[in-house]
Amino acid sequence: GKTLMTLAAGLSQVLDERRYSEIIVTRVTVPVGEDIGFLPGTEEEKMGPWMGALDDNLEVLARGDSTAGEWGRAATNDLVRSKIKIKSLNFMRGRTFLNKYVIIDEAQNLTPKQMKTLITRAGPGTKIVCLGNLAQIDTPYLTEGSSGLTFAVDKFKGWAHSGHVTLARGERSRLADFASEVL
Repeated sequence: GKTLMTLAAGLSQVLDERRYSEIIVTRVTVPVGEDIGFLPGTEEEKMGPWMGALDDNLEVLARGDSTAGEWGRAATNDLVRSKIKIKSLNFMRGRTFLNKYVIIDEAQNLTPKQMKTLITRAGPGTKIVCLGNLAQIDTPYLTEGSSGLTFAVDKFKGWAHSGHVTLARGERSRLADFASEVL
């Protein structure tokens, strides 16, 4: 639900409202299991395996337009993908994002320092959206209290230009909701 809603809002604000020039998606690359090692390729190709949620949600959004036909869906998919850039957290220092819609996915796995580094990349006209679930921290040395997501929420509380939304329930499936509660 978090990524789907954020992506839908971002695409609307980039493509329909033209409020931002493009969407930048980043996340920390913390494996849930064993690390698979070195990945060859460009920055975007290296980030590809970490961006499965983005691809899954783009697929859901593309299925929503059943009247477009095969060509229409392909053209829409190409347009949407041209407005989304995947960037590694490792190359953010020194960047300034102008007029961008920035999605920081899996933000519960960031340290406060990493979160500060990312948020301070925002130039004029940029929106930053941090997504995360404190129950899904995979970084071994972080806790709910020390996560960069908690840090950002606490520091921005009360600032007129920020907001914080907590989703009441999951949207994946009954099985996923049940597993989240009992496991």
